[in-house]
Amino acid sequence: MSLSVPQSREQLVRMALVTADQMRAIEARVFAAGLPVEALMEKVGGLIARRIQTLYALPRFARVGVLVGPGHNGGDALVVARELHFAGYAVSVYQPLERAKPLTDAHAHYGRSLGIAQAQQVAELSACDFVIDGLFGFGLEREITGSMAECIEQVNGWAKPVVSIDLPSGLHTDSGTVLGTAIQAEHTLCLGLWKRGLLQDQALAYAGEAELIDFDLPQADIEAVLGAEPTARQITPEIALAELPLKRPQSTHKYKMGHLLLIAGSVRYNGAALLSALGARASGVGMLSIAVPASIKPLLVAQLPEALVIGCPETETGAIASLPEDLDLQQFHAIACGPGLSAGARAVVEQVLSPQYTGPLVLDADGLNILAELGLERLQGRSAPSLLTPHPGEFKRLFPNVTLEDRLSATQAAADSCGSIVLLKGARVVVAGPDSQAVWVNPASTPALARGGSGDVLTGLTAGLWAQAAASTNLSLPTAVAKTTSAAWWHAQAGIQLAQERTELGVDAFTLATSLVPALTVWLV
Repeated sequence: MSLSVPQSREQLVRMALVTADQMRAIEARVFAAGLPVEALMEKVGGLIARRIQTLYALPRFARVGVLVGPGHNGGDALVVARELHFAGYAVSVYQPLERAKPLTDAHAHYGRSLGIAQAQQVAELSACDFVIDGLFGFGLEREITGSMAECIEQVNGWAKPVVSIDLPSGLHTDSGTVLGTAIQAEHTLCLGLWKRGLLQDQALAYAGEAELIDFDLPQADIEAVLGAEPTARQITPEIALAELPLKRPQSTHKYKMGHLLLIAGSVRYNGAALLSALGARASGVGMLSIAVPASIKPLLVAQLPEALVIGCPETETGAIASLPEDLDLQQFHAIACGPGLSAGARAVVEQVLSPQYTGPLVLDADGLNILAELGLERLQGRSAPSLLTPHPGEFKRLFPNVTLEDRLSATQAAADSCGSIVLLKGARVVVAGPDSQAVWVNPASTPALARGGSGDVLTGLTAGLWAQAAASTNLSLPTAVAKTTSAAWWHAQAGIQLAQERTELGVDAFTLATSLVPALTVWLV
């Protein structure tokens, strides 16, 4: 299987991520077809107002301050202000800039005629129960400075709930970087289609809880700009679950369900081997072999009696010195190499990168650090898919010429440069295959996963899915990307469920690994 293109408009809207230029082009098509800007602003403002009344209901949130910018984002905010005024809220509007687009200015004039309070200074909104941010929408490029920056800083200093329209003012639409300063929102109501910046790690501290306000952009106009297969996409539950669990025929045996070799661990980092092995076991892989230093073999045997644990010669520092001479790497459907290896296992990494192994390969942790020393050219010419799973520090060592300012673009550039799939770890995991096929973002996770060993679990889980897929057919690049995105989603969902059950303090890597199957079962019921 491989990642399928959504067929319905709803699926497309939920999945697609757009840049500012793409959003402009889609809206331009809609306006060129005859939809008046005024009509769209009324519709969007009404949808936002109704959602805000649910999030911040009367009478608890009776007083609302509205920040109005000069563009159409400010016009949207003024429509919302008017609708909340009609609904019984005490509304105060503050426009820091006198000049505005004609439509926005018209709404401002009408609001004044209705008697909506007009603040002369932003400080007058400090008594409000919550604030609506309509200063800047998508497309902001310049840094916010001067009085506008002071306005934003004042609002942030109140520590009051803020609802941002489309994006928090001050965030770059595509990269999510802060342009000087930015509103720290409690909720962000993204309009029409998901903006790429909201799925970037650096935006999360500003966006709060983000949700989409769908105002019915026609599918034909979306596809005319983005194509039938958008190049930036979210991993939705439907897409992830299409790959999970892997189907088992009635007549099968363990080797038909995938044989994975996990090369991991050292005397110093023996837990990494166990955690990655537990992740692999949860994947449902038919047979798991684990190559570890001979001295820690008893630990793995005790915890994983069903696995074939291979004790390997050790270096003086307790790393794997080499794999056994009689170990045929070609017997495995996939190999994962790296968790807990330590720098002393260079010879082992060279071995799995050599021509004696031509199957699917997952590299993580010290496998990546050693690859950075050996050079990415070692990946060139591999006929089977390769996966690199770096955290930002490892990414910089592997790809020193690729900036991480835009994590989506950076992951795609890295995958293209090395001809491999790249999974960039972080608060929002990004996955990209080479040849600019598509870049995928996992939109939901939890900071509870920011604990040692979580990445080891993900490596084992992903490699186990790869081995199962490779057992039934040659593992194609699209299928490998599909299994990788499903693993990232599954791993995050297990963390989310555990955080809800046990608080964020309770999601240690061992508990995470042993909770993967129950977490998936919740979605399959």
